[in-house]
Amino acid sequence: MAQLVSDFGHELPPLLSPPARPADVDPFDSLVGRRGRTGQAAGWAAVPAPLAVYRMTSEQVGGVWPLIAGDGLPPGGALLGIDYLSGGAFSADPIGWTLNSVAGVTNPNMIFFGAPGRGKSGTVKMFALRQMAYGYRTLVLGDVKDEYEPLCRALQVQPHAVGHGLPARINPLDFGPLGNDWTQLPRAEARRRAAMVFSRWLLLIRGLVGSQHVPFGPTAETAVGHVLRDLTGYTDGADRMREVTIPQLWQALRAPSDELVDACRYAGRQHFLDETRPVRDALGALVTGHLAGLFDAPTTISVDWRAPIQSLSLSRLDSLGDEAVGVALTCLNSWGRAMTQLAEPGDLRIVIRDECWKQMRLGTDAVKSLDADLRLSRNDGCIQVVIAHKPSDMLTVGDAGSQAVAIAKDLLHLCATKVLLGQDDQIGDELSELLGLSPMAEQIVTDWAAAARGRALWLVGSHVAKVQTVRTSLDVTLTDTNDALGTPA
Repeated sequence: MAQLVSDFGHELPPLLSPPARPADVDPFDSLVGRRGRTGQAAGWAAVPAPLAVYRMTSEQVGGVWPLIAGDGLPPGGALLGIDYLSGGAFSADPIGWTLNSVAGVTNPNMIFFGAPGRGKSGTVKMFALRQMAYGYRTLVLGDVKDEYEPLCRALQVQPHAVGHGLPARINPLDFGPLGNDWTQLPRAEARRRAAMVFSRWLLLIRGLVGSQHVPFGPTAETAVGHVLRDLTGYTDGADRMREVTIPQLWQALRAPSDELVDACRYAGRQHFLDETRPVRDALGALVTGHLAGLFDAPTTISVDWRAPIQSLSLSRLDSLGDEAVGVALTCLNSWGRAMTQLAEPGDLRIVIRDECWKQMRLGTDAVKSLDADLRLSRNDGCIQVVIAHKPSDMLTVGDAGSQAVAIAKDLLHLCATKVLLGQDDQIGDELSELLGLSPMAEQIVTDWAAAARGRALWLVGSHVAKVQTVRTSLDVTLTDTNDALGTPA
């Protein structure tokens, strides 16, 4: 460069020499022996430290050093408390987990197990309450103990009570949103909706008849299906489907038309009556029995989906026994499915099913009804929340090895998120057998979670979280369920 510049009569400025770089100071000017540094207060040990050297992969570090915090779930959804395994906050977002395939989550269903008094209901209420900030609306299908009434009233929502002497009526055979704008639908869409309606109704009738230990075979299903199509006007090609009630179905089976007898391929009217008598008697129990006047008339309540929560109370039926409450829950579940079958995109809902074991004990068909709801949660866009005390409540639906027990076990796998609150040691063994818990996880459920309310082991797909639900003083007022145990004023 200097030669090139000089050819044009110029000179480059002289290049300054770089400053001298100070020598680096060695922080380890002397080696330290295995016994430490010598000298007073220098840490010298008379005996060398027993140091061990390990070689391992990053996956094995968590097992060798269990006190190292692992990764938590991504933040999103309802902030519930603290995850003691990751050391951070814990947030629940079942639909977000499903959409993003977090930890292998394939559905937004949740199931809660917990002994009474461990904070099971309080955790569910906190989840529903805090998800409202993200646009979720909650539907409580059967509040057996009126546990959600304080929360409803705090949100300025009047819960609907179903019971004798009360004005609320629910028609399990309600069309729901599927009956809207029927005359303006294309033929293909009308057929699709009709198939959904009749399928739901037959599933309900099968469950109600099966709850009284009456078989509901293909012949009975054919007869009931023909009656339902005739009563709605679908057989005649009517433009508008007529609403049907259980008393109308019962009366049509009691006085069959000649066309019905011929369509069902019976030898005659008397043959039809003889063969369908068990089904008629089972349906008649809902019309004239202890649940008469509750589920045998058109629906009189209106669900306001703009409200943050809606609750259907069944506490007035508690004196009738578990079987009556189970039948009522079956009717409410069918009605609730009708209300949520055509949800608009972005219409996020949480459906809470408390004391579901009372419904499942009605028989195999009742278990199939709940099974169908859980399987359709992805299509309906709902978070189905199932609440039970212990696994044996769900496994007493039939004899060991029966179809009902097999379906009940499958229900556990239809819930990708399992929340295990405090349990006794015996129940912990049941959970370990059904869910394949490790000894450490079982100890968390029977020891750590049982020591305080609101503690639970969350199994989110393949992820494990040790969560303590945190409630403010206001949250405790809205979600505490021990009011009945307190001292009266």
